[in-house]
Amino acid sequence: MTTNTMSYKGYTARIEFDDEDGIFFGNILGARDIISFHADTVAGLRQEFRGALDDYLNYCAEKGINPEKPASGQMMLRVPPEVHSASLIAAQAAGKSLNQWATEILGQAVHA
Repeated sequence: MTTNTMSYKGYTARIEFDDEDGIFFGNILGARDIISFHADTVAGLRQEFRGALDDYLNYCAEKGINPEKPASGQMMLRVPPEVHSASLIAAQAAGKSLNQWATEILGQAVHA
């Protein structure tokens, strides 16, 4: 089974291919609601992903519900004191705030 992602309107879906069944399927990440879709071609899967997300956003609009966004931009982490201290020192040594430093390091990690 192969795993990948695709994005649309700021949402990301995890894509998998089931070689045994010969089908692609996906689930939108970061949403409380389960939003899934499938197709037997990549083009069809992209269309189904967009349709599923558009349906979800339209449903939310009709019901007056704020759709869950993938991320707010705020993150609270609990780390051991020694990791916090070492991170603070590394940030200060780089001439950055802990927030700036952590944002840079997290960005590098997810794009590695």
